[in-house]
Amino acid sequence: MEDKELITEYINAIYQNIRTAVQSIEDILPKVKDSNLQKELANEEDKYIALEKECELFAKAEKIEGIKDNNWLEKAKLWSSINMSTMTDKTTRHIAELMLLGTFMGFVTCIKDQADHKNVSKELDEILLNLKELERKNIDALIPFLV
Repeated sequence: MEDKELITEYINAIYQNIRTAVQSIEDILPKVKDSNLQKELANEEDKYIALEKECELFAKAEKIEGIKDNNWLEKAKLWSSINMSTMTDKTTRHIAELMLLGTFMGFVTCIKDQADHKNVSKELDEILLNLKELERKNIDALIPFLV
């Protein structure tokens, strides 16, 4: 694979991980009743959006045309999963648990993406490291909502 193709694959992997987090928060936030959890999720969303912008700026600088969001099927699966799971249980604990599971999946994806894209781009490694650190902090911030 050519360098540009590898970089495009890498940035798309990072971008889709971030977009999944943003969409999850957007889908679940209207269901949250606890004001502290609302604030936490809104804060997390802002940080994910900042990383999303970093990806977009990197793509523009590298002349990568249109980094790809998740496809409509992935978006529909995520939306329906959240809605089905919160249909009967909208408690703060349950919503925090859902967000923790998703955040941990995002963290695992970061580790796999890092291993799959060694020596592709130092700049993207840095964005991924920031995403991984954000995921770790979000896990720590969401755990207290379980009790």
